[in-house]
Amino acid sequence: MTIKHFLQFKDFTREEFEYLFERTGWIKNEFKSFRQYWPLVDRTLVMIFEKASTRTRLSFEAGMQQLGGSAIYLNTRDSQLGRGEPVEDAAQVISRMSDLVMIRTFEQDIIERFAANSRVPVINGLTNEYHPCQIMADIYTYIEHRGSIKGKTVAWVGDSNNMCNTWLQAAEVLDFKVHVSTPPGYEIEPERAGLHGTGHFEQFADPMDACRGADLVTTDVWTSMGFEAENDERMKDFADWRVDSDMMRVAHGDALFMHCLPAHRGEEVTAEVIDGPQSVVWDEAENRLHVQKALMEYLHLGRVGRIETK
Repeated sequence: MTIKHFLQFKDFTREEFEYLFERTGWIKNEFKSFRQYWPLVDRTLVMIFEKASTRTRLSFEAGMQQLGGSAIYLNTRDSQLGRGEPVEDAAQVISRMSDLVMIRTFEQDIIERFAANSRVPVINGLTNEYHPCQIMADIYTYIEHRGSIKGKTVAWVGDSNNMCNTWLQAAEVLDFKVHVSTPPGYEIEPERAGLHGTGHFEQFADPMDACRGADLVTTDVWTSMGFEAENDERMKDFADWRVDSDMMRVAHGDALFMHCLPAHRGEEVTAEVIDGPQSVVWDEAENRLHVQKALMEYLHLGRVGRIETK
């Protein structure tokens, strides 16, 4: 049986995502209706963290338990991975003792090497380059509130980081457009983003222009984990890339605002926006739990179809 991993958003096809979003809705409804659904009973998820997290750990650990399985937390500081054991060797051992592996680390190369030596599916919980699980949750949240994202416009304001890269991949897979506005010197790198072409994104020097007519406006912290030494410089460089009510005003009339959290009010977004009526950040955060349950089910069991409940 071929092992399928989820290391970048483009690892799945549009049809696979359509299936996963449908499954997410069904699984979420079962959970909200207090109906037990345990397709992964007696299965184990190993979660490997090199970068700290709140939402990633909680959503994967709770999600695996809600599917009937168990989750084991490993921090690289407390394991042999933090003492020089080759990633390839760790993958061989860990994948023989578990059924799924989620890794949150720095370089994408680490997770790629792990997956190449794993006997079980590997999920990218975040790397410097990509954050596919978060964008799955974001797109599912948009679908819940507004319907299909096909043909829509997403405005990305801020750093061309892992979130931005993944939005760009998602646009190619799901056929929508991304307007990107970054400060000078922080522009997107199409090759680093892993893009096939330029037809699904446009770059803007002025963030107001990027937001104009957008269906969704989204951003992230100005200084991602691993770039703390640049914080003071970034505070100056990004000062004009704060999402505020003026940017939301030029977006589409029913545009949504998203942020993957944690957020710094007064830096990348004003309190008026993130706490305002167009913000869906709490739905977005919760949906990490539900899309990841659908993802883990799919990677371990394949397509199971709709399961009827009495």
